[in-house]
Amino acid sequence: MTEHVSGATGEAVAQAFAQGDATLLIVDDDKPFLQRLARAMETRGFAVDTAESVEEAVVKARAKPPAFAVVDMRLGDGNGLDVISAIRDRRSDTRAVILTGYGNIATAVTAVKLGAVDYLSKPADADDIFAALTNTVGERAAPPENPMSADRVRWEHIQRVYEMCERNVSETARRLNMHRRTLQRILAKRAPR
Repeated sequence: MTEHVSGATGEAVAQAFAQGDATLLIVDDDKPFLQRLARAMETRGFAVDTAESVEEAVVKARAKPPAFAVVDMRLGDGNGLDVISAIRDRRSDTRAVILTGYGNIATAVTAVKLGAVDYLSKPADADDIFAALTNTVGERAAPPENPMSADRVRWEHIQRVYEMCERNVSETARRLNMHRRTLQRILAKRAPR
């Protein structure tokens, strides 16, 4: 089960697996992403449970606090930090990672104070999330082999805001402080590499 884990980075997971507790709660309101990540983590040996809202996640965390958690910061019905807090109330040794498309220093500090072991910007891939969950205390994750280009990160952010605005070009352009026609040209192009 721990064949994907190497050296010291796998100690936390190896110990959890040895104790028979590799439970992982993934909380995200982006259903396709949630399903892909759940499958990827199951192949890495985790016993995965999922939730799409703060309310659902808090109920699951209180009923059976997981050994590991991956929680999106912004959910349709609230803040992912509430989920981290609910998990910590029941189990102080849970290794939690916060995912967000809205990275900022203040939120990262709050997440770490509540007990998150790492804070990753979306879109993070399964390898990055796995590394963050399994790093030993104080160990830094290795930089990604093929990080997204700045153009791709910008494109991903525009797409996320566009979806949040229910595909309304005018509203998206207003929120991004961008000219509407410029936004239309960006949306018409393929995603950069």
